[in-house]
Amino acid sequence: MTLHLPSGSPRLETGPYAQGRGRPTSPQDSPRIRDVLVALAALTACLGAVAAVIGMMERPDPVVVETVRGTEAVLYGQGVYRYETLFVGSLNRGTDVVTLVLGVPLLAVTIWWARRGSVRGVLLLPGAVGWFLYVYATMAVRAAFNPLFVIYVAAFAASLYAFVLALQAAWQVPVRARAGRALPRPAAGVLLLLSGLLMPVIWLGPILGAQLTGQVPDRLETYTTAVTEAVDTAVIVPAVLLAAAWVWRRRPHGYVLAVPLLALETMLAPMIAAQTASQLSAGVELTPAEVVGPLGGFVVLSLVAGWVLGRLLTAVEEPGLAPPAREA
Repeated sequence: MTLHLPSGSPRLETGPYAQGRGRPTSPQDSPRIRDVLVALAALTACLGAVAAVIGMMERPDPVVVETVRGTEAVLYGQGVYRYETLFVGSLNRGTDVVTLVLGVPLLAVTIWWARRGSVRGVLLLPGAVGWFLYVYATMAVRAAFNPLFVIYVAAFAASLYAFVLALQAAWQVPVRARAGRALPRPAAGVLLLLSGLLMPVIWLGPILGAQLTGQVPDRLETYTTAVTEAVDTAVIVPAVLLAAAWVWRRRPHGYVLAVPLLALETMLAPMIAAQTASQLSAGVELTPAEVVGPLGGFVVLSLVAGWVLGRLLTAVEEPGLAPPAREA
């Protein structure tokens, strides 16, 4: 790995074109992705589409039940989400909408883009796959058992290994700023750092407050533990802070890791909006603060992340695009 800092914009290199091995000057030098990665990413998109369509089919038929903690909870009552609480089942339907409308097309376009030999496409591919990994890792371990369990597990497995291969492919591409452009180091570094510091506060604050008073967190209801909070805090937060540190130190791999994290943050606004709309249409009682707070905060974060991601991708030097390039 070499760091190039000529006059003007910082130009960063990593991968096979670092250390004086030459720069991509023709389509033949474009980055290549493996057939198995394409197959796994396509399988991920298909499984996600199937799960999303089936999940969206049934509207709720609420049922009141008593939880093991002696409190009452309202279940979704119908369809694959019948044993979820009304709050979570309708939230899942909102996520299904975003997966079908945004996630599947984004992954399909990114696969095509990456196969043409685009550096930007290869950098974005882990982010497109990462959405499905985030969603179906959670569904596989948190969702109440239902007929889609095997599909959740298959989507989790396919997206996990597709993500590993996509990140490995992105690790090998040259990350250099185009002439006259600069990679957005301050913007990306600050956003990633703030995200990494705020996320534990947002997720763990209410949980720690409940534990200090001997209570259980709000909205836990029939569930045994807080899966999303655990995954975000244990996996996403360290990755975000590591990317921030690498970006600040001008490490090229910091940008490679930042792209999927920024892509996931960019998806927050449509996800929260769709989830909130689904919950309100299902009759979930939300206070104005519960509606405006998450929407306002996540919309701002999502817009900033999208702006930084756009600046980063457009600043990256792009070799000439080749016909679909693959590596077995």
